[in-house]
Amino acid sequence: MNRFAPRHAALAAAGLWLASTALAASAQAPSLGQVFTCTNNAGRMLTSDRLIGECMDREQRVLSRDGTLIRVVPPQLTADERAAKEERDRRAMLERQARVEAVRRDRLLLQRFPNEAEHQKARQSALEDVQASMKLSQQRLAELERERKPLLEESEFYKGKQLPTLLRQQIDANEAAVAAQRDAQINQKAELERIGKRYDTELAHLKRLWSGAEPGSIVVMAESAADARAAKPVKPASTQAR
Repeated sequence: MNRFAPRHAALAAAGLWLASTALAASAQAPSLGQVFTCTNNAGRMLTSDRLIGECMDREQRVLSRDGTLIRVVPPQLTADERAAKEERDRRAMLERQARVEAVRRDRLLLQRFPNEAEHQKARQSALEDVQASMKLSQQRLAELERERKPLLEESEFYKGKQLPTLLRQQIDANEAAVAAQRDAQINQKAELERIGKRYDTELAHLKRLWSGAEPGSIVVMAESAADARAAKPVKPASTQAR
């Protein structure tokens, strides 16, 4: 074992302590050749050779000795203020992303539907797919009804008696298949309505684009109109004549 190792370790630790102490002292030391100025809550101008503690909640100007502005130190935010700023920045970033996405979406929409005839063709194609499914469901229901009729006729022979297992299973299977087709028809009707509303909304959007609105601008215009309505003062209700 090296007998000088403990001494070397102690010297290294002392060196690190001295370095950290010097670094902390330099942070607190006055900035030579610079003057910090600010106006406090009372409106009084303060000056110092270092950051002014009384003005940490507001910006401070850093000047050279001849009065030249070197830089402006922004206010030091509290935890709540910093959280609020981060939230504002996050919302701004999301808004920028949304607008970029709106431009991209509108351009793709114009490429796909250069005119109303192309849009109507796409609408009809989407509706035809669902209508074909509805037709198949109706045909299947008719088949199930035909299959059910002899089963019910056979069950008439067992009135007041327990149905044979096979017959009971066939009737149950038929009823389950009918219920499934009824549910399918409900979903198909809802899908027809959804497609109609989607293409109606899309067509109204496209008409504005075809009329010359810039891609992505319709969202901005809608937001501006909403802001204007929110900012418009509400007129007080007129008093009723006595």
